[in-house]
Amino acid sequence: MKSSKTLLVAMSLMVATTVFAHGDNKPKNGGVVQEVNEIQYELVAKSDVIKIYVEDHGKKIDAKGGTAKVTMLNGKDKSEAQLVHTGDNKLEAKGAFNVKAGTKVVAVVTMAGKAGSTVRFVVP
Repeated sequence: MKSSKTLLVAMSLMVATTVFAHGDNKPKNGGVVQEVNEIQYELVAKSDVIKIYVEDHGKKIDAKGGTAKVTMLNGKDKSEAQLVHTGDNKLEAKGAFNVKAGTKVVAVVTMAGKAGSTVRFVVP
C-alpha cells in the first residue's frame, strides 16, 4: 500500500511538471539551460568566454542594464566573473576561465531594476 501511494505521488509530480513547464528548455546557443521563475537562462561556458542568454517562453529578454556574477567551482578551485550586457538578451565576460565538464556554476543574474535570480548550472 505504501509503495502504491509513493508511486502515485511520483507520477503526479511528473505529470504536474510536464503540464506546467513553460517554453522550450533546449539550448539554442550550444550551452545548458535552466529555468527559474519561468525565465530560461542558457549558460555557454568556454575557457575564454562566459555567456548567459535570457528568454521568457522562447522570446528574448532585452538584457540592457543587466549584469551577472558567476561563481565557478571545480573541486576545491573557485573563480568568479562579472558578466555585462553585450547585446540583445546576452550577458558576457571575456578572459581566461577554468571551465570543463562537471564545472558547477552559480550565477546571480540581475536585470535592470529587478531583484537578482540565482541560477545553478553544471557544465556538460
